Amino acid sequence: MKVVIFGANGKTGILLVEQALAKGYQVVAYIRRAGTIRIENPKLKIVVGNLNETLKMKDAITGADACISALGGGSLSKHATEVMVGIRNIVSIMEITKVHRFIYLSSLGANESGDMIAQPMRFILLKMLLRVTLADHNTNENIIKSSKLQWTLVRPGSLTDGMLTGEIKHGYEKIKIKGSPTISRANVASFMIQQLNDATYHQKGVWLFE
Repeated sequence: MKVVIFGANGKTGILLVEQALAKGYQVVAYIRRAGTIRIENPKLKIVVGNLNETLKMKDAITGADACISALGGGSLSKHATEVMVGIRNIVSIMEITKVHRFIYLSSLGANESGDMIAQPMRFILLKMLLRVTLADHNTNENIIKSSKLQWTLVRPGSLTDGMLTGEIKHGYEKIKIKGSPTISRANVASFMIQQLNDATYHQKGVWLFE
């Protein structure tokens, strides 16, 4: 399997790269800053480019079996305009090149999953702390959902640097969530890699926490 990972040099992205390589997959890591991945593996190809360089992105995506986005804006107060443009480009290029499987790292609280968070945490997260971040995820999710791709929206709780345990809760049905659940980036990455060969959550937004 050949998988293209966008945002591969982020905290979750690098774990996605490591775990995909551990399974023997060919990995194309598309990153915006050179020198931020120091993994040496014959099955790893690193492509440095911006998210508006559509020809470079098309070259990276062509011939792949799937794409994963772990892109993030890095700010709680400013909209990640470049990332939103990038998601539009990824979706468009995937449709053109007939690469169907797309897994997008979103967040618990995005779109309808916000209704599952009990008050007062819903107000704190959706209206205060993560207002801008979730607005960006809402936009990106809607772009993806309107596409012809086989997509999965992964919506984890607050990310931590904990260990890979495999002990997680996940689903797409509407539940009530108290407080602010967390999950390690390692567990999130593992779950996302598993989705490459699992159709359970095709065309679904899946909540995820420990």
